Amino acid sequence: MEDVFESAKQMQKDAWSVIDETGVINHWSSIGATINLVGSLKTGLLINNRDIDFHIYTNPFNLSDSFLAISGLAENKRIKTVSYSNLLDAEDKCIEWHAFYDDQNGNSWQIDMIHLLNESPYAGYFERVAERISKVLTKETREAILRIKKAIPTDKKVMSIQIYKAVIEDGVRSLEGFWRWEKQNQNEGIITWVP
Repeated sequence: MEDVFESAKQMQKDAWSVIDETGVINHWSSIGATINLVGSLKTGLLINNRDIDFHIYTNPFNLSDSFLAISGLAENKRIKTVSYSNLLDAEDKCIEWHAFYDDQNGNSWQIDMIHLLNESPYAGYFERVAERISKVLTKETREAILRIKKAIPTDKKVMSIQIYKAVIEDGVRSLEGFWRWEKQNQNEGIITWVP
């Protein structure tokens, strides 16, 4: 049986190589931004989705600075696509950037960079969620989460936070159990669960 801990360790090592090779942290730091890693890479639960998540803050917020950071990132020839969504007037109060990077092995990575206004209700929120998840994980729950995430087909979109909640709060330990749990716990939009 495959060692999911080793698979996750390798995937996370690869993710850190992408961060280094793109210089993403330096590009945001160059505009005076605070850039925080959030999501699966932060919690050590990245295993099969090549997705790296950052939440970014500047004070004051300046839209042109956000574009400046991204323009530096886009100069990397392995960045193939960048998308932008302006949600400054939405509940999120943020700019969403999604960059797609092809690594030297031909794998495509998605780098999500959410540039939040300081008054966004989500400012600092997902950093706290990642901290709490990291604190409550046991070897057993970490393994269950990694096994479930690894078993989900790549064409099936599942928010990781749903898996974390199912395993940590509701005791789910298998993919079949997760699918049953998901049917009973339908959710649209941002999930605000914290363990």
